[in-house]
Amino acid sequence: MLWTEKYRPRKMDEVLGNKKAVEEIDEWVESWEHGEPQKCLLLIGPPGTGKTTLAHLIAVYFSDHIELNASDKRSFDIIMNTIGEASASTSLFGKGKKLIILDEVDGLHGNEDRGGIRAINKIIKEGHHPMIMMANDFYSKRITSLKSKCNVIKIRKVHTNSIVALLKRICAKEGVDFEEHVLRTLAKRSRGDLRSAINDLQVIAQGKDKITSEDLETVSEKDETNNVFDSVRTVLKSKNPRHIRDALRLEADPAFILEQITENIPREYEKPEEIEKAYDAVAEADMYLGRAFHTRHYGYWKYTYDLMGVGVAMAKDETYKKFSRYASSTFYTKLSKNRAKRDLRDRVATKMGEKMHTSRKVAIEQFPYFEIMFQPEDLARDLADYFDLDDAEVKQFRKRKIKRKKPKKASKAKGKTKPKTKSEPQSKSSKIAPKKSLKKGSKDVKAETVPENSKSQNKGNKKSNNSSKTTSKDESDPGKSEPKDNRKQVSLFSFQ
Repeated sequence: MLWTEKYRPRKMDEVLGNKKAVEEIDEWVESWEHGEPQKCLLLIGPPGTGKTTLAHLIAVYFSDHIELNASDKRSFDIIMNTIGEASASTSLFGKGKKLIILDEVDGLHGNEDRGGIRAINKIIKEGHHPMIMMANDFYSKRITSLKSKCNVIKIRKVHTNSIVALLKRICAKEGVDFEEHVLRTLAKRSRGDLRSAINDLQVIAQGKDKITSEDLETVSEKDETNNVFDSVRTVLKSKNPRHIRDALRLEADPAFILEQITENIPREYEKPEEIEKAYDAVAEADMYLGRAFHTRHYGYWKYTYDLMGVGVAMAKDETYKKFSRYASSTFYTKLSKNRAKRDLRDRVATKMGEKMHTSRKVAIEQFPYFEIMFQPEDLARDLADYFDLDDAEVKQFRKRKIKRKKPKKASKAKGKTKPKTKSEPQSKSSKIAPKKSLKKGSKDVKAETVPENSKSQNKGNKKSNNSSKTTSKDESDPGKSEPKDNRKQVSLFSFQ
């Protein structure tokens, strides 16, 4: 049996270290027992500090519990079908609440865990049962959306003296004689990881009556990955190159580490010349980092780490003993705030690039010239129509909104001068305009048609003379040209 399981704490009082965190957890449990629902608990701390042990100790106070850990598939469907249903139903073993445990939520990634964080957010919002989650990295981007909805409790590393005391008790119960410096070496090597210290002790002591310094050679030193802010503090507080290189052994993007160091240099250094030297080292580190990404030759990263670590550390004349409050880089915050502007820029560049047959990058380079071209109203309107830009996209180049031209309506005056064909029906306006001439013309038409029936040709000639007089009179008036053409046709027909 593993000693980590054999000597696991059975009560909350037996947990080593983190007394303040244990008190907060006790208050959380009591609130649930008194029928006062609380936020989900999010325990964040390095591996081996007792997060899972605390969760199991809390489960004793509830009627039932369900657990998913890092070895299980935790996609959206799986979480909703297991934990989602459990959070909405009552316990099978009584009327009490059941506890939901999710381990290593910052490790949700890949296709097997797709949608896991979204499912957890949904359960937190709709669930009715207590829930505990554990994570190793406080600054992980995967749990950013969870921290605001949970009661976050930091679980810190166990002190070396506490680890040594526990190792002594284990040796006494197992009947193993020991040298104290051996146990202290094991505790220091574990770097606050209590589980690692107990496992190392079992490796060198199981089946023996005594452990000595020679037994330490059988176990290797713990290969630890650091927290990013602990690494930044080491770089800015220390001048020991070995300690700095060890501190920068992080499972993080070097660009992210560089941004954190860049942000906190003026918070630690006070002399202008020290700040100048530090930022010169940061500039060179950024140059090598960019070269690594562009050439895909990641051997340049070693220069990046040395410059942003040892280079920045050696820029100060001596270490500062003051307390400095470090902050996360504002670079990524500004990027998130400007996301809408960048999306608008890319959308406009894509439309313009299609019309100009260029790439989006080349189109963006032409934006300063288009800002000048978009100032005149008419030219801005033509450019917006050509590139098919809406009002929101036009704001990329000018603040004022373009006044669009309204379609013109057909006026009455235009109807008067429009030539009329035979097949086109006469409009109302053309009927009203030559009112007097039409009336007169109508008499002439009647007179012209009479000779066909009973009247003489002389009278017909007389009437035709009268009709010619009226037509000549109408020709002088341009607005009465249409009735004139009608009478001509009728008179000609009458003569036939």
